[in-house]
Amino acid sequence: MSLTARQQALARASRDWIAEHGEAPSLRELAAAVGLASPSSVSYQLRRMRERGIDVQTRGRSRSR
Repeated sequence: MSLTARQQALARASRDWIAEHGEAPSLRELAAAVGLASPSSVSYQLRRMRERGIDVQTRGRSRSR
C-alpha cells in the first residue's frame, strides 16, 4: 500500500505538527505546511488515505459518517 508523494508529505507534516505543537493541525495549517493553496485539496487527500486505512489526525470538526 504505497502513498503518493503528496500523501506522504501530509502524513509527515501532521506528525511533525503534533510533535511541535502538542495538538493536531487544522486543514488550513496542514495545507500551509505542505504548500497547498486549498484546504479542500488536503481534505481530498486525507479522504483517499482513509479509504486505504491510513488515518491522519487533524483538528476541527469531526467528519465521521
